[in-house]
Amino acid sequence: MKDIVVIIPAYNEEDSIAKVIQEIPDFISEIIVVNNNSSDKTAINAQKAGATVLNENKRGYGYACLCGMDYIAKRSKTPDIIVFIDGDYSDYPDELTKVVEPIIKEDIDFVIGARVKELREQGSMTPQQIFGNNLATFLMKMLFKAKYTDLGPFRAIKYDRLLALEMEDKTYGWTVEMQLKALRKKLTYTEVAVRYKKRIGVSKVSGTVKGSIFAGIKILGWIFKYSIK
Repeated sequence: MKDIVVIIPAYNEEDSIAKVIQEIPDFISEIIVVNNNSSDKTAINAQKAGATVLNENKRGYGYACLCGMDYIAKRSKTPDIIVFIDGDYSDYPDELTKVVEPIIKEDIDFVIGARVKELREQGSMTPQQIFGNNLATFLMKMLFKAKYTDLGPFRAIKYDRLLALEMEDKTYGWTVEMQLKALRKKLTYTEVAVRYKKRIGVSKVSGTVKGSIFAGIKILGWIFKYSIK
């Protein structure tokens, strides 16, 4: 059995975090919730649900993910696979099994849970999210011949391959950075279709005009940066 660790970045997800943790399959060796400077009971609820809780006071999705990775690097035993999933309960945690399956059965390096239209609950993605995803994946197809259709946050990657990517983005560009660097490092990758539902609470990125603009700028910045390398 592969050693699989889950990292969940979480900011003010007190109403959803326990649901996410409880629905993650039992074969996962450790669930790490990175409390990203929440002002509610996210950390308490995550700990009660059985997760390892870390605190990262610097706000940013990438900061939280890097905090989780730093903790894993200090474990006595390093895992085989890392899974990232959001703490807002928009994904279906039980689908983790099929997200890691291509790695376990086909030796694929990197898997993205793609939020395909036919499996998305109506209204689960905002118009700006859909537009941004479509634009980013179109540009990656044109510039890098990528086969991505989504920047979905529900994803799995071999631990050694993740380390090789030398991830650095601290905020909104984490997902696209990983996908671009996977192309640059010639990792094998695939997508699996996953269901997607309306999140609990309001998105800190797509739920605000400021968040949407900054996320868009960051994502496009990474793509154009790599296009001229």
